[in-house]
Amino acid sequence: MKEKIKTFLDSDLLEKYLLGTTTELESLQVERYIAMYPAVRDTYNELQGNLEAFAKLHAIKSPEGLKEKIISRIRSERRGRKKFFRYAIAASLAAVMFASFSYFFWDQNQDLQEENTMVSNKIKLLEEDMKQQLEDVRNQFIVLNNPGTKKYKVSGNKKAKELKAVAYINPVKKLSYINVSKLPNLPEDQCFQMWAEVNGEMINLGILEEAGDGQNLKALPYAKDAVGYITIEPKGGNSNPTVDNIVANISY
Repeated sequence: MKEKIKTFLDSDLLEKYLLGTTTELESLQVERYIAMYPAVRDTYNELQGNLEAFAKLHAIKSPEGLKEKIISRIRSERRGRKKFFRYAIAASLAAVMFASFSYFFWDQNQDLQEENTMVSNKIKLLEEDMKQQLEDVRNQFIVLNNPGTKKYKVSGNKKAKELKAVAYINPVKKLSYINVSKLPNLPEDQCFQMWAEVNGEMINLGILEEAGDGQNLKALPYAKDAVGYITIEPKGGNSNPTVDNIVANISY
């Protein structure tokens, strides 16, 4: 029985259930285990508390003035459409007299269609971005709370003695993250940059920033025998790593 409970807890069903991504059958199984086994119930309550704290930590404040901009945009579109319909009715009553205006209305309609297409595309991009952010938050939650996750302390070499970071590697879920808690001071024209060597290919993971008091996890591409590097590069980052300026290695 203990092995059965351990196998269940090692899976990510509890995390998926909390995030609402389980199937109907998986949800029934999770609810049954929570009701039957105190160990599962305690873990569930602990994960629920962690998720609430994690959500508060990563809460994204809406851009200032967003509500006013949306209301203003809606009112503007309404006024534009009312104006369009008034012109359309007038044109239908005096089509012959105002035939020269027909092209104007057609052109206005084309502009409106193009604008609507642009808005629709922006909404789709926003939805995809939000979906990706939600998936990243889910993966971070799993990595930080899954018992199969391994933690590795990362320290800098002589060029960056104060550098401190923790790498979180979960070989079962094939997820890797790094949290940089301390970076040494650099001249204004330099920065720290993260790289990953995966299957012989060097991947640019962007410029590193300190996490401060909270978590600032950066995803690492997971692969067997992958290696991560932190280098010192010119301000703004570099397209290729400066090998002589490697200050930390991360094997995972």
